[in-house]
Amino acid sequence: MTASIAPVAGIDISKDHLDAATHPGGETRRFTNDRTGHTALLRWLERNDVQQVVFEATGPYHRTLERRLAVAGRPFAKINPRQARRFAEATGTLAKTDRIDAIGLARFAAVLQPECRPLRSETLDQLAELVAARRMLVRDRTATTNRAKTLTLDLLKRQAAVRLKQIARQLDALDAQARALVVADPLLARRLVVLTSIPGLGEITAIALIADMPELGQMDAKHAASLAGLAPVARQSGTWRGKSFIRGGRAHLRQALYMPALVAARFNPDLKARFNAMTAAGKPAKVAITALMRRLIVLANALLRDDRTWTQRASA
Repeated sequence: MTASIAPVAGIDISKDHLDAATHPGGETRRFTNDRTGHTALLRWLERNDVQQVVFEATGPYHRTLERRLAVAGRPFAKINPRQARRFAEATGTLAKTDRIDAIGLARFAAVLQPECRPLRSETLDQLAELVAARRMLVRDRTATTNRAKTLTLDLLKRQAAVRLKQIARQLDALDAQARALVVADPLLARRLVVLTSIPGLGEITAIALIADMPELGQMDAKHAASLAGLAPVARQSGTWRGKSFIRGGRAHLRQALYMPALVAARFNPDLKARFNAMTAAGKPAKVAITALMRRLIVLANALLRDDRTWTQRASA
């Protein structure tokens, strides 16, 4: 039975090591997470005739390996660590070591066959890093602003003011660098033009979408909403019907779309009409805003797919 299964491999990535396992077969090896170790890993994968590699997203630790796999023409899938952990628990694996995680990832690949997506460009990697740094600065600004409201000592007040000015300068620098990266790439520059044509969607949010959701324009509406965590999750069992809610997906995208949805509810004619219709029908404002967030991501996906800018719907 197992002879008919295409060989796959799971790789658990840490700062210094790569723990790899194959399925079927269950062979395991450890490699160093550097150029020499990557070369040895590629040879090992070739000897085992591995058809797909699966690993968890681990921030900076997986990027070099990811590029080596792409250059070598080795199909790979990068998955959410939460998915891998839940799969392991569902199969009865409660222990957690690097070797066990690698074996679990190999089984995950064999059973679920995750989709292999093309490698992101270096420009997109740099852009994603800038956008992530911006999110951290915004959180720092919010925390500093809130803390400043409770300070009583003049020294602490002055330090908080200096920090806020420093954050403002750093945000300006990040925004300028991110914009320069996008404008220098004709493809990304066009995506920016398309996204910012949507009333309510500013340049900062558009750049965040470009960096954090490069798949936009290459999927259907339901998949786009699901990837952003804006697709309602049904809750039903027998005759019981619970309230649907949103969950999962990329939380930082939902956060990025919240303020644009509020703006769109006032200044985007199409979405303003939708918001007013929902609230008039008795829907809570929060539900209506979530619907606008979903509509924004679906609209962005459609416009990028068709390579066209936003135009207002003709009046009936």
